[in-house]
Amino acid sequence: MSETLQTTANTATATAASDADLLDQTVSAVREAGSALRERFGDVVRYETREELMRALAVNDDAALDILRPRLTSLRPEAGWVEDELDGGALPAGEWWVVDPAEGNVNHLHALPEWAVTATLVRENLPVLTVVHLPLTGETYTALTGGGAHVDGRPLRVSPTADLGLGIVATSQARPDEDEEVVRRVGSSITAMLSGALVVRTAVPATLHLVNVAAGRIDAFWQFAGARADLLPGALLVTEAGGRISDAEGRPWTPQSDSFLAAAPGVHAEAVATLSR
Repeated sequence: MSETLQTTANTATATAASDADLLDQTVSAVREAGSALRERFGDVVRYETREELMRALAVNDDAALDILRPRLTSLRPEAGWVEDELDGGALPAGEWWVVDPAEGNVNHLHALPEWAVTATLVRENLPVLTVVHLPLTGETYTALTGGGAHVDGRPLRVSPTADLGLGIVATSQARPDEDEEVVRRVGSSITAMLSGALVVRTAVPATLHLVNVAAGRIDAFWQFAGARADLLPGALLVTEAGGRISDAEGRPWTPQSDSFLAAAPGVHAEAVATLSR
């Protein structure tokens, strides 16, 4: 092996080792933030106005961010920090932390169990590691580029289903202030999937559907629009678990895409065809 190739190989190995160590430390930070939110979970939080709702959501976000931001910043001081978890589109060059401190925050306020804490490191617009922690079950889902996807150390693998008609599929509804055209697309896609799949699940948040795709419990998930923090963790988990990621028309997905599809390989083409009706 030439000296140049040897140096390149050594650099790649060192980066992989560094990212693996970083993943372990990210898990620790995310679990700590999850514990803070678990302590706040219980009774339904009542609100009378949109302003009161937004304040309640912010209190949960801040409780987790007070832990996550200093911990993750200390791990990667040069990495940028995405301020708004609802943002979409491409990021500037370099490394960025994309964090959702309370994914499914509105569920938390309503004493529903479907919520999580997520943190994803993005490098040159590609997710390289992610952690999704479910504080109520204690499960922690992780993925590292080239290192596979796991839940609490156990490997994840997408479903072997090859017939969409035998599959469970899922989507997240449009946001309350979503564009009207997106709302119409969501509605028509659900109608199409009701004819094409065995069962259709509709709920928020997206990340919890995506961990189920990675774990082989759900066969496909789709969404129109969506934020980076909604989709990047699941995109890496599903990819590393052997699934396929694209937009709803089967083209390569990027954070700039206006749709998203994650599916087991055996049903991906059929899901694309169904969503295109």
